Amino acid sequence: MSLDKALKPKLWTPGDWNAFFGLFTNILLNVLVLTGLSLGVVHLPADTVFGRILPALGIALPLGNIFYAYLAYKMAQREGRDDVAALPYGPSVPHMFIVVFLVMLPTYLQTKDPILAWQLGLVWALIIGVIVLIGAFVGPTIRKYTPRAAMLGTLAGISIAFISMRPAFQMWEAPWIGIVCFGIILLSWVGKVRMPFGIPGGLAAVIVGSAMAWAAVLLGQSDMMVPSAVGEALGKFNIYLPSLSGDVFSVSLAKVWPLLVTAIPLGIYNFTEAINNVESASAAGDDYNLRAVLLADGAGAVIGAFLGSPFPPAVYIGHPGWKAVGGRIGYSLATGFCVAVISFFGLAALLLSVIPLVAILPILLFIGLVIGAQAFQTTPKAHAPAIVLALIPSISEWAKTQIDGTLSTVGSSVADAGLAKLSQANVLYHGVEKLGGGSILAGLMLGAIAVFIIERRFNWAALYAGVATLLSFFGFIHGSQLAINASPSVSAGYGVLALILAYLSWKEEGALDWSPVDKE
Repeated sequence: MSLDKALKPKLWTPGDWNAFFGLFTNILLNVLVLTGLSLGVVHLPADTVFGRILPALGIALPLGNIFYAYLAYKMAQREGRDDVAALPYGPSVPHMFIVVFLVMLPTYLQTKDPILAWQLGLVWALIIGVIVLIGAFVGPTIRKYTPRAAMLGTLAGISIAFISMRPAFQMWEAPWIGIVCFGIILLSWVGKVRMPFGIPGGLAAVIVGSAMAWAAVLLGQSDMMVPSAVGEALGKFNIYLPSLSGDVFSVSLAKVWPLLVTAIPLGIYNFTEAINNVESASAAGDDYNLRAVLLADGAGAVIGAFLGSPFPPAVYIGHPGWKAVGGRIGYSLATGFCVAVISFFGLAALLLSVIPLVAILPILLFIGLVIGAQAFQTTPKAHAPAIVLALIPSISEWAKTQIDGTLSTVGSSVADAGLAKLSQANVLYHGVEKLGGGSILAGLMLGAIAVFIIERRFNWAALYAGVATLLSFFGFIHGSQLAINASPSVSAGYGVLALILAYLSWKEEGALDWSPVDKE
């Protein structure tokens, strides 16, 4: 009997409870954040947020979760394995902030028209989706010839800088809850300690954290939770169904062209991150078809834009973490279903009013730790320096956001403070800005160059240095915007390095080896 007939994969296993509560609370947190950004920053009407944006997510996200559960099911059936984990899927976190602060908010501030801001956000999301769809046809080749250490090192940089750091800092603002919840997560997901009554670790952390927060409020020791907010949130309970509209086509081309400045590099970022996430899943034992993943991600962004969501969905970072805690196929399906229920009934505000943020944050910290560790655990030890190099651009980008945010809160800016004064205070802003620009692609280039030099594959190293020269010349990496000759000094540095590496390659005896460095 063939394997595909012998094995009928289970749609739900006990470990799916752990992964479900982990991924669901992760996505729930992001849905709550994008809801708050839409209402509080762009000042969109509540009818648009709860009646258009969230229902659109309620369609786009479950469709993606169903598709990735299907891919996992077919892989388990084809390979005769019962340990295949579906890829996690949700609203892209970086894009949430970028579309709000770089597209919608500037439009709102200039025109005082939140609906126009929302419509431009829809066009931006549509462009992102189209670029990812195009990337589906070149992504597999990029993945084949880019060293795993470079891809996972870049992913480690994202996980440490943008997934782990902020949740860790926020946890320590209320450490009496954060440490306890994180301890529960570690005990359950790392120590394999069974929780009372068999409760999943993620749910146990949320229950304990919520109980501690509300107890402190009732005892008058904290104002972390607001009882009146629960009643207000219940008032938003209703049925909100998605609808197609022509909003995405209602904006003139004159307003669309400026969007390309951020949409093109971020579309490239999206499919680059998807490549890294698929490679991360492969390193954990589940080798998915990258083209299918990119086509699904692009389609999700396009469908969401036509339904009214300016927040493109994407394959999430974290597959190895959910697999490690027992997640298989069902956790993805359950997450999609619950997101749909929350979106269609306007329950986001209610959950935000009942569950303290500090009870959810430890889950994000845990996922960041797992992804960071995986880069070192699944690559050759000799490539460790390349991994560290690949993650530095993301840390630089994170540092830039901290400097910019600090200056903004005191009504100042880098231009007002001056680079010389910042440098005197040991704040090397110019270097931070250059190194962190286009951090995903920059980390990928630096990591790949380092791996090939370690392996003495100077021909490949020269090729990647040449590509980095072109990317920096047009501002895709180490630049603040797209432009011709965007970073002359950076392009010159990469160009000279490419020539040196090409010379070393030419001096090598024998035929050049153009095979992938990760032969396995």
